[in-house]
Amino acid sequence: MAQPIPLLAVRGSDGTSLLSGPICEPLSNFNRDARPSRCVTFSRDGSLFGWCNGHSVSVVRCADGSLFSTFDLPKTSVLKISPLNTVLATWQPYSKPQDSAQGDPNLQLWDVQSGQLIKALYQKKMESWCPSWSVDEQISVRSVNNELHFYENNDFNTIANKLHMQKVSDFQLSPGGAPSKVCVYVPGSKGAPSFVRLYQYPQLGGPGAALANKSFFKADRVSMRWNKKASAVLVTASTEVDKSGASYYGEQTLHFLSVSGETALVQLQKNGPIYDVSWSPSSAEFCVVYGFMPAKATVYNLKCDPLFDFGTGPRNAAYYSPQGHILILAGFGNLRGQMEVWDVKKYKLVSKPQAPDATHFSWCPDGEHVMTATCSPRLRVGNCFQVWHYGGAVVHKQEVAPGAELWEVRWQNLPPDSFPQRAVRYQQDSGPLGSTQPLPTQAYRPPALRHLPPSERGRLHEDEPPQNLRPGEKSLSKAALKNQKKRENKKAARQDLKTDPDPAPTSISQSEPNIGDTENDKKIKNLKKKLKAIEELKEQQSSGKVLQKNQLEKLQKEEQLLQELKELQISL
Repeated sequence: MAQPIPLLAVRGSDGTSLLSGPICEPLSNFNRDARPSRCVTFSRDGSLFGWCNGHSVSVVRCADGSLFSTFDLPKTSVLKISPLNTVLATWQPYSKPQDSAQGDPNLQLWDVQSGQLIKALYQKKMESWCPSWSVDEQISVRSVNNELHFYENNDFNTIANKLHMQKVSDFQLSPGGAPSKVCVYVPGSKGAPSFVRLYQYPQLGGPGAALANKSFFKADRVSMRWNKKASAVLVTASTEVDKSGASYYGEQTLHFLSVSGETALVQLQKNGPIYDVSWSPSSAEFCVVYGFMPAKATVYNLKCDPLFDFGTGPRNAAYYSPQGHILILAGFGNLRGQMEVWDVKKYKLVSKPQAPDATHFSWCPDGEHVMTATCSPRLRVGNCFQVWHYGGAVVHKQEVAPGAELWEVRWQNLPPDSFPQRAVRYQQDSGPLGSTQPLPTQAYRPPALRHLPPSERGRLHEDEPPQNLRPGEKSLSKAALKNQKKRENKKAARQDLKTDPDPAPTSISQSEPNIGDTENDKKIKNLKKKLKAIEELKEQQSSGKVLQKNQLEKLQKEEQLLQELKELQISL
């Protein structure tokens, strides 16, 4: 059976396009829509593609580009197709005319094939606007007035079941089919703690109905993530303000809940914010990126025991490949877009590509390619996207025309078994468009430290190396980690001696002399202090500052001071 070629939907100010494969050739059987579109979506199995161009909503077949259905909905802002391609959900901003007591329903559910309206509902906020379906569409659920309404077999005229608690603020329906489970969050009030509970449909009431319960005090909002097998959920609880004043990110904690009733607080090994949490497609482990910069990244098992620590680095996101064999740690947003590609089975680094100014990242369904994009309105200049192999080779790069904007780029959804897992390759060609591997650069050195040898310049922070934490395997102790850091620092210092492009004239002796005479020690120290001051004056002069007469006289004495320092060091 031939493998499908994933499509890439591109939405921008110049219209909507469908491109074919990682090389991004225009899809010949799709008529590109030149009108700016408000939103795009693929169906769960990738067979349908829909978009709204401000005039109508269109749904086409991805196989041949033929029109499947169309809807006269010019104000649609977001849309979604149900898992079995039965229902099209559309939402437009809620408006209340002066002559209307309530206004028109703004959430509409349509039969995709016939185009008939199934149900019109009111949904004022865009947040959590769409009903959540199980994979088999046997149940769907939406939040209404702080309670959950459950519907069966897409019959939205009859509420089959309700979950009413104190104030259900958020929920997540489990992936997969029956038995469906739901995770609900109720914020705390009047001194009572917030809590998250798991239920299995249809057992939603009674004292023993909850599968698991976890309560906590520090939570203004939560994010809930089910694993693929719907056996456990991770809950990140966040506060807007860190009362200790340690971080302007607020404060976050990570909690684990299992459908078997087990709960735990995930113990993180570094203080600071939690940037990202990602489940492995195997559902047996998860990766957390956390801690003050440089951030740590750690993989945990279902017992919340750490398995592997990736050390520290400039990162704030983690992305598993669809097959789960590769993990990419990345630093986007206020970071420079550096990525680390890891072989998850061997925990071995594959490559370190770099995508500066990237605002979006996603894996291709084939597990071989990824896409990064710079989109508006996050960044209105340099809008482009590029597709590259995980080894660092750029396969395709496309920039928008001058004056145009790129708004969204999205891979086609495909069934999980569409692409088998392939062996990880560590050596890659640069590709037709070069490589995204970053060029080696020299670290910035303050003027006061530039005349010193590398061993005396110091470091802004101590990077922690990766280490295996699997149970039964030997992990490094604190003393061993400290010694390993010392060895790496010495190695880096030797490397700096070889590659430093502009060594200072005072670095005549690359190692610190063994000074036994106290008088000579003081003279050398004073000479170095004067030379450092001269270096600072030269920096000021090169930046355009006018020096005074006594400062110019100091500059003229540089050669004399260098000669004195040289004679003192030779005499030792």
